[in-house]
Amino acid sequence: MPLNTIDRADTFMFQTYRRSPITLVRGDSCRVWDENGKEYIDFVGGIAVCNLGHSSPIVSEALCEQSKKLVHVSNLFYTQPQTELAEILVENSFADRVFFCNSGAEANEAAIKLARRYSTEKFGPERHVIITMDNSFHGRTMATLSATGQQKIRKGFDPLLQGFRFVPFNDLENLRCAIDGSVCAVMLEPIQGEGGVVLPDPDYLKGVREICTEHAMLLILDEVQVGMGRTGRFFAHQHFGITPDIMTLAKALGNGLPIGAMLAKQELTDAFGPGSHATTFGGTPLIAAGALAVVKSLLNDGWIENAREMGDYFKDRLTDLQQKYSVIKDVRGLGLMLGLMSDREVADIANACMERGFLINCVQERVLRFVPPLIIGKEEIDLLINCLDKVFKEI
Repeated sequence: MPLNTIDRADTFMFQTYRRSPITLVRGDSCRVWDENGKEYIDFVGGIAVCNLGHSSPIVSEALCEQSKKLVHVSNLFYTQPQTELAEILVENSFADRVFFCNSGAEANEAAIKLARRYSTEKFGPERHVIITMDNSFHGRTMATLSATGQQKIRKGFDPLLQGFRFVPFNDLENLRCAIDGSVCAVMLEPIQGEGGVVLPDPDYLKGVREICTEHAMLLILDEVQVGMGRTGRFFAHQHFGITPDIMTLAKALGNGLPIGAMLAKQELTDAFGPGSHATTFGGTPLIAAGALAVVKSLLNDGWIENAREMGDYFKDRLTDLQQKYSVIKDVRGLGLMLGLMSDREVADIANACMERGFLINCVQERVLRFVPPLIIGKEEIDLLINCLDKVFKEI
């Protein structure tokens, strides 16, 4: 008897993921279907990726049209979609220039390299340390896992890349104490996603910005998960009235296409001259055309406003559940990046919801994270709340 997809995957692929035991074969809007035809409402969204939903005609049409023209020529030549994508990102951000790559980890790698190269050229090689946050997550490459403040991510990969120093998130005093003449930058997520949907205190990011300016250090914001409208603003840092020197994007930038971006102010960009950093596939005509369609839709079609409105509605409904069940200790988040914290592990809750036709995931063992497509509506939210109500009642 031939093996099914799950058995074949477990036979031929590295077991680096704890996959749910379903095989998804089709998606449309906020729903996906498995190979048996069972329907699920998706509150994972590819982990904050599919902001325009699954099988978005906006993305499909852009890819189809571009695939008939030009797919790849390398970055040895100029291409129109890449240039237009860079232009629209600059016009709608603090930045002056963009570097395209293939993922969030690569974007963070580029940010680390730019910060160190710029600081070396301006201040000397001894100024190279980057301060990052406890419980942070910046990627799985050697540099980005070295910058990640979670021991479970770093375990077993020694020797790690040197030059990172960790301080608690939301603690300005500890940040000040960690600064000396070797520090060139502070790198953080405006909201810690993999850390459990942890929000900054109201004045924390302003304080970090002031400290960086005071000490002539760069501020790097990792908006890989929280950017592109997820929180109800185009970029999460816009909620807090600050601008970084460097910002990284990925995930929802391509709505499922492999693309990352590092954005920076003009003063820094001279440190990345020809030959200093490169990638074969970053911002190919095909992927850039898809991402350009995504950005235009996010900016023009009301999805960011919907994220804000539906996020408020969703958070209120989750808070109603918190009042009803003592096992729920906190509801937090911005826009459609929400977390529900329990007093116990929640993997069984996520599994129970999956059995009932809802995809959610858990982080930090005790937090249910909700990052659905930004096109989600009240109907889907109400259905999930009713499901959660039943599951919590059972436990």
